[in-house]
Amino acid sequence: MEISLLLEAVYQKYGYDFRQYSEAHIRRRIMNRMVMSGLENVSQLQAKVLSDEAFASKLLQDLSITVTEMFRDPSFYRSLKENVIPILKTYPFIKIWHAGCATGEEAYSMAILMQEEGLYERTTIYATDFNQQALNKAKEGIFSNGMIKEYTTNYQLSGGKESFSSYYTSNYDNVIMNQSLKKNIVWANHNLVTDSVFAEAHLILCRNVLIYFDKNLQNKVQKLFYNSLINGGILCLGSKESLRFTDLYDEYTDVDNKQRIFKKKY
Repeated sequence: MEISLLLEAVYQKYGYDFRQYSEAHIRRRIMNRMVMSGLENVSQLQAKVLSDEAFASKLLQDLSITVTEMFRDPSFYRSLKENVIPILKTYPFIKIWHAGCATGEEAYSMAILMQEEGLYERTTIYATDFNQQALNKAKEGIFSNGMIKEYTTNYQLSGGKESFSSYYTSNYDNVIMNQSLKKNIVWANHNLVTDSVFAEAHLILCRNVLIYFDKNLQNKVQKLFYNSLINGGILCLGSKESLRFTDLYDEYTDVDNKQRIFKKKY
């Protein structure tokens, strides 16, 4: 009950709605913030959230999901090349929506993929998240050198055609993604829980975000995606997500069920 009251208070005061997120995810993040802040119970946490905007911002960062990496799940990107790119090539221009883009690694991965397939010049990638701090990092395109080895391996396993190092410049402990990759990415603040249709997209990617939502919220967001896709548009979910138990299961056909890639019926 205390957690429910806290989430209601966050929504009423700050407009961020976590009320239909997975209970286990929310409880784990709240308890962690409580311990880190030396608070004894959720009621104390709520009082601090309502009276201290800087502290509330920390909690919002805790509750948002920013787990990502470049070319995460290389087999997914190989399937994109084999099964989705031929469809995208039939369009004169291409709109791609990365929903819940976090710090941008997967949006840059898509930019690289489209560039290697000769499609980037006619592509706009809309990369959205409600976490403004994560979006700011994504816009900068600056990532830790320590992650590059893993990203390079992912890129190679995904069937990358170039040297991955050609897409960034090293700068001390960080790498900076090339400006040419940024030019067709539009970064925007969008909340899947509270905001409406974002764009008429040919391809929507929202991978491993819905697992943090309860069933009702998953259905709501799936309707948002359905209404944001053109007829014949492609929806990509995460490896632990499925359309099978949603209200829209019959509105899609499988492109690659193993990789959770689906096509909206005409």
